[in-house]
Amino acid sequence: MHTVIMVEFILYCLFMLAIGYLFSRRDMGHSDFLLGGKKLPGWALAFSERATGESAWLLLGYTGFVFATGLSGIWVAIGIALGIVFSWLFLAKRFMNDANEYKVLTLPGYLAKRFQDHGKLILWISTILILSFMMFYFGAQIAGAGKTLYTVFNINPTLGMIISIIIVIILSYVGGFVSVVWTDMIQSIMMLVTLVVLPIVAIFHIYMSDLSISYALSTSNPTINSWSGGVTGFSLGLLLFNNFAWFFGFLGGQPQLSSRFMALKNSKEARTGSIVAIVWTIMAYSGAFLIGLAAITLYQNYHFADVETILPFMVIDLLPPWISGILLAGILAAIISTADSQLLVVTSSVSEDIVRNALGKKLSEKRLVQISRITIILAGLLGLIIALTSKSLVYLVVSWAWAGVGCTLSPAIILTFMWKRYSGIGVIATIISGFISTVIWISTPLDTIISSRFTTFFIAAFFGIIFSLLFPEKEGKKEAENNTQENCVI
Repeated sequence: MHTVIMVEFILYCLFMLAIGYLFSRRDMGHSDFLLGGKKLPGWALAFSERATGESAWLLLGYTGFVFATGLSGIWVAIGIALGIVFSWLFLAKRFMNDANEYKVLTLPGYLAKRFQDHGKLILWISTILILSFMMFYFGAQIAGAGKTLYTVFNINPTLGMIISIIIVIILSYVGGFVSVVWTDMIQSIMMLVTLVVLPIVAIFHIYMSDLSISYALSTSNPTINSWSGGVTGFSLGLLLFNNFAWFFGFLGGQPQLSSRFMALKNSKEARTGSIVAIVWTIMAYSGAFLIGLAAITLYQNYHFADVETILPFMVIDLLPPWISGILLAGILAAIISTADSQLLVVTSSVSEDIVRNALGKKLSEKRLVQISRITIILAGLLGLIIALTSKSLVYLVVSWAWAGVGCTLSPAIILTFMWKRYSGIGVIATIISGFISTVIWISTPLDTIISSRFTTFFIAAFFGIIFSLLFPEKEGKKEAENNTQENCVI
């Protein structure tokens, strides 16, 4: 363990905590604590949305996935990149406008307001869905932090997870959404630096060692050197669908991402945010893909007990300690940025969706903030327990959560935005069918054949459409909603 790396990591953590403390000194209402009060610039929200959307998944999970699968891993990046572009160009402004129109702070709250006749039931089932899968997603981030600290500092993974959860809880507790966004912004930049600098250094080492990426790929397992994973016909179709299927989770159904859209101030900020997010995505995923290919070249005969530690291993192996410390802080930055945002999603589900709206409790702003903070502590401890007891890879756990939450709520959002005949019963059918199909799919061998990210989206959309046709909204209510949508457009 290098002393320089440890010192830089400690300084980074203290810097993040100082930012959190700075924002904790401000008086905040409940809406400020959960959504920033519509006061944040679009570029900061875009950096935060990207850091929140990627996390340990990109730096640990995806780089390890490319190292294990080779060229065919590109389809995951393509699916995700297209999903991000679509969400920023076609959904962000609509989220912003509708959040203003319906005066909502959360994704379940928005659906409940749009379909008020079934609002409370929608709140309950969507909140149960989010809490069920989001806690495992959150646990995966903490597990990823433990892996990183073990690889870098040889710290016992359990102790590493405890250290990480303390930092995440403090950041979320003291400053709420505003401190999370600004710390995310810094962390997002650090992630990007890591993903841009490391592949450049790795390619330089490959060149100086007279190695060749193409030669390394050609002498590896035949599936590594194939854009199609070495399969053809129906199997090729499944591979493309399974990898590309990450796209469907980006269509408005991830509450930790859609909250950034809802927090946008105006159309100008939405345009700025879209440019920042799209450029960030192209640079980050290109870098992560190259890191995986470079690792195949440099460490072809090296056995990794866990391929998801490949990036921190490369950082330590290829760079001097003082640079390693900065880039490794970027990995922890990715984990923390997603974990604190997920913690706020869980918090908003409890304090806003359940306590304030579903139960109808008339509490002061101060009391609601207190409930949010208590929830942060309890949910953080539960996430730690999940991280300590889960044996699954970060990539796999995130994939399940992406299907359970994102690919269930995305069809609900798309149908709400784009289909006038979508009904409250249709929303309920969408959420229940998505929840059940995901649980069944990931509990059986079906998920190894075709990803639940793909099947969940289309099963949930199918039942949402069928039940909307069978149980349409009342005519008077439908007309009022259509008029509201026209006014928003005007």
